[in-house]
Amino acid sequence: MADSDLEDWSPEEVKAALDRGEIVLIDVRTPQEFLLERIEGALLAPMADFTATSLPTQTDKRIVLHCGSGVRSKKVGDSCIAAGVAPMAHMAGGFAAWKARKLPYIGTDMATGAPKKVTP
Repeated sequence: MADSDLEDWSPEEVKAALDRGEIVLIDVRTPQEFLLERIEGALLAPMADFTATSLPTQTDKRIVLHCGSGVRSKKVGDSCIAAGVAPMAHMAGGFAAWKARKLPYIGTDMATGAPKKVTP
């Protein structure tokens, strides 16, 4: 794969790299989606306000993008590559794939509105 290609990472690859501290995971969903449920440790940079040239260099940690299904993160990743920010990766299948693999995340306790760890 050339540096100009967007890499597809599986949820398992993302979790392992996140656990090892090797990546910065950036969630490109809306703030509302992020507040309801998110991957612990992910940073929020909504697609609507995303500027590829504002990203830090990837000398210490790789950047991996994710969204709800993989569509928005692919678009943002492609725009990063077009802006000369490479290598770039995104989580294939997005947060839906993460949850389908029964990986832990932060959800919302609907009775209280407070965040809670969800370990399926």
